[in-house]
Amino acid sequence: MQSAESHSLRTIASRFTPGEDLRDAIERLAHEHHVEAGCILSAVGSLTAATLRLAGAETFARFTGPFEIVSLSGTISPNGVHLHLSIAGADGNTIGGHLVHGCTVHTTVEIVVADMGGVRFARVPDPATGYKELNIWGGG
Repeated sequence: MQSAESHSLRTIASRFTPGEDLRDAIERLAHEHHVEAGCILSAVGSLTAATLRLAGAETFARFTGPFEIVSLSGTISPNGVHLHLSIAGADGNTIGGHLVHGCTVHTTVEIVVADMGGVRFARVPDPATGYKELNIWGGG
């Protein structure tokens, strides 16, 4: 197990506009604000289309909306993000998976990101899983 404790929290609020790619916008926000160990505190909004990697899948699934964002959670590091998105269509059915490029903002996405001071995240290859996994250090 890896863990670190932060004694400060910086928050960043942003609004993404129609046509933006949600993942690109989150990555850009993190880069512009030098987020070292981030997480999503809140996210609401809508998408015209969504692309997700569903559980256990190796390929991406594309969905055409409109959709409401029901939840968005995950971690943000300087070298990558790990985000899960749940969306609901007009029929109320919900689908979720890994957020990948190809989720297009419909009217707005309002997001609040936290950055934990004194902690640093990185995504590094893990031979046990075959994926880039979260590496945590710092705090105190």
